[in-house]
Formats: sequence, structure tokens, C-alpha cells
Amino acid sequence: MALDSSGNTQKKSLIETRSIDYIPESERHGHLLSQFTLWFGTNLQITAIVTGALAVVLGGDVFWSLFGLLIGQILGGSVMALHAAQGPHLGLPQMISSRVQFGVYGAVIPIVLVCVLYVGFSATGTVLAGQSIAKLLDTTNSTGILLFGALIVVLTLFGYRLIHLIGRAASVIGIIAFVYLFSSLVMQFNLTELLMNNRHFTLAHFLLAISLSASWQIAYGPYVADYSRYLPSTISPIKTFLAVGGGSVLGTQISMTLGVFAAALAGKQFAGNELNYIVSLGGTGIIASFLYFSIIFGKIIATTLNSYGSFMSIATIVSGFRGNRQISPVVRFIYIFSMVGLATGLALAGQYSFLTIFKSFILFLLAFFTPWSAINLVDYYWVTKGRYDLKALSDPNGRYGAWNKIGISTYVIGVVIQMPFLATGFYTGPMVAHLGDTDISWIIGLVIPGILYYFAMKKWPYEIPEKLILPDAVCVDEAVFEGSELQAS
Repeated sequence: MALDSSGNTQKKSLIETRSIDYIPESERHGHLLSQFTLWFGTNLQITAIVTGALAVVLGGDVFWSLFGLLIGQILGGSVMALHAAQGPHLGLPQMISSRVQFGVYGAVIPIVLVCVLYVGFSATGTVLAGQSIAKLLDTTNSTGILLFGALIVVLTLFGYRLIHLIGRAASVIGIIAFVYLFSSLVMQFNLTELLMNNRHFTLAHFLLAISLSASWQIAYGPYVADYSRYLPSTISPIKTFLAVGGGSVLGTQISMTLGVFAAALAGKQFAGNELNYIVSLGGTGIIASFLYFSIIFGKIIATTLNSYGSFMSIATIVSGFRGNRQISPVVRFIYIFSMVGLATGLALAGQYSFLTIFKSFILFLLAFFTPWSAINLVDYYWVTKGRYDLKALSDPNGRYGAWNKIGISTYVIGVVIQMPFLATGFYTGPMVAHLGDTDISWIIGLVIPGILYYFAMKKWPYEIPEKLILPDAVCVDEAVFEGSELQAS
């Protein structure tokens, strides 16, 4: 039960009524276990398997690919979990808080790019889910893609509570499927011999593995707080950090490990036949049907997260110019239907060139999201220390202004400075060849913009509130935040 604005008790509904507005303490609910299961289940899925497989498909070995992927998980997972820890304190979706660093209108710049992220991940995931549905229902891949898209629209309309319920179910189904697949691999192949004999270290391939997993984790940053914002504000940020980061890192590493072994065993058979090869490792008949179902279910939670995040982002863009955060059910449906429809259309168009497009896409994303992540985290943990004026987030004439020149210029510098070191299917910078074809752009994109933003804010500071100011002008004691191990001294 929760209290409405009049103080009356109201029944909790499975259909979410909030959008990008602040979540009052009376409506806060949930436990850290649900955060762990959400991100653990989200990452026990076929796209993570394929991402891990890319480390081998693109020339890496088994041993060093697994080690590189683990390093990337920890680095990228730490970044995304730091964003997650903001959710309970602020009670807001992730991207609306970017107005502090970019301005009420300026925040549109990274948010538009975030929408591209959501659509891209949704499209690639829809391809694999559509193929699985086609296998189960004995229909065409295109029909499977359309059916999956329609399901995602319905689930996204329900929102936060249902997403967490699906996350718990996905964790259970995912564990069963992955335990079975790994058991099948152990019984059919000598994985220890494969691990020890398939070792040929090259710096370029090792860093590629790190980049693949780090980019996977960092890409969650723009919406991870969307799913922690309903937690009670009294929950420790360090515990939120560990629950979210632990679930995401563990789930993803399990998936990517399976992908590495599968790609090494399959050789040239893997590329272009990823889905069928993974299922074939487990068997045929009823077993194969269950594995296809587990793939579909895993993609349901991941794609619903993307769809929900896209709705939040579009709502944030529109509300920035309209000056409000209230979204009607009809408008909510239009936003969700439009974004899912676009992703489904891209999935239909690109279903026959999935692997190549996906590899280039996830690596290219780093150039645009690492600078945003660095700026947001430095501002929250080192500059403002979580003391935001939430009322001012909707006022272009208020504390944060319409356009924050420091945040925007630092972001642009952060993107541009990566270009010489970037290596993707879309573009390769001139410094890549001098570094042994190694892409280190994401490291530069995290470190340099963060440093620039910190010193720029020290030189040209603005007035920071003494406490967190809620939309109703009630100030919150900052003891909870300042007592956290996550706050920088």
C-alpha cells in the first residue's frame, strides 16, 4: 500500500503511473535482491553470449579473451553501478539528472544519443529473439520479429514492477539454461585442454576483449538508475552499488564465457549461425525448444529495459522544453510504440547482417557514452556530492540554466579527443595503427573529460545547494549520502 497526494491509502498497481517525475518516499519499495536478480537475469542472454564470442571470432584466443572480458566487466560494471547508486538518493531516472551538468535544454544532446543506444540494442536483440520465436512456432524470422516487437510494447506499458518480476523469472530460467549448456559442453568437450592450449597473447586482441565487455557494461549507465529509483532513500549507496554491479558483472561474465568456448569450438561455423549453434550444443527436440524459449525470455527482459529507457528519454526531452514531467497514458503509449516500432523496423532490415553490424555498433557507442558517464559521475560524487535542486531541473531560467557551457563543451571535447584512437567498422583513427591496431579510445573518453570537468567546475563554480532539494521544496538531510563509502572525500 502507498499514500496518494492527499494522504489516503491507495493500492499498489502492477501498471506504473509514474514516469520521469520524482518518486516520493511513500511510494518507495523493493529490496536489493531484486536489483541483483534484475541485472543478473538481464545479462544471462544470447546477445551477451555473442558479444563474448566476438573476442574469439575476431582473432583472440580462449585464455586471454576470458581474462580480458573479466577485466572489462569489472571496470565497466563499476562505472554502471556508480550510476545505479544515484537512483535511491535522487528518486529520478538517470538522464533527467544530466540537466545538472548540461542544462535543462543542453541535456537533450546526450539524451538523443542515448535514444540511439536503446534503439540499436533493441534492434539487435529483436533479431535474435525473432529467430528463436520463428524456430518455436515454425514461422518466418520476420514474423517472429514482429510478434516479439508487439510483446515488448505491452510489457513496457506496465513499467517498473513488471520489469522487476520478469527479471526474477529471467534469473531462474537463465540459470537453468546456462547450467545445462555448460554441463553439455563439459560432457562433450575437454574445456580444460581448450583453455590451456588455446593461448596466443596479443595486446590488440586482449584490449579488444576488455573493450567489448566494458562497453557492454557502460552502455547500461544511461538508464541503470531508472530501475533503482524506487528503492527507499535510506538504502546504503554502497549496497546498491554491490547489488547492481555484482548481478551485472556475474551474469555477463557467465554468458560471455559460454560465448568464448562456443566460438572456439565452432570455428568458422559460428559467424552467421550464432543462435542455432548455441542451441545445438544442448540438444534437439524438447531440450532445443526450452533453450529457444530461454533465449526469448532473456531477450524479453533486456529489450523491455531498452524500450522503457527510450520512453524515459523521449519524455525527458519533451518535458525539458514543455517544463513539466507528467506524461499521460496515451502519450506514454505513443512514445513506447514509436521507439519499439523503429527498433523492430531496423531489425527487419538488418536481420541478415547481425554480427558485423553489432560489433561495430557496440564499439562505436563508447565514444559517445564514456564522456557523458565521466562528467555525470564526477559531478555527482566529487563536485555537487549529490546535492541537487530537483525543482530547478525543470526550469531553464533556474539554477542550472538552459545550456551548461562547461558540461557541453567538455562532452564535445571528450568525444572528439577519442577519434584518433577509435577503431570500429564505421571509422578507424590515425593513431590506431601506431598502437598495434589497439583501440584505447574508451579509456581516454573516461579519464580526460572527467578531469577537465572537475577542474573547470573548480575554476567556474556555481552555487551548489547545501542539501538535496526535493520538488516540494523539502530539504533532505545529506547524512545518508555523505556516510556512504561511495562519496569522495
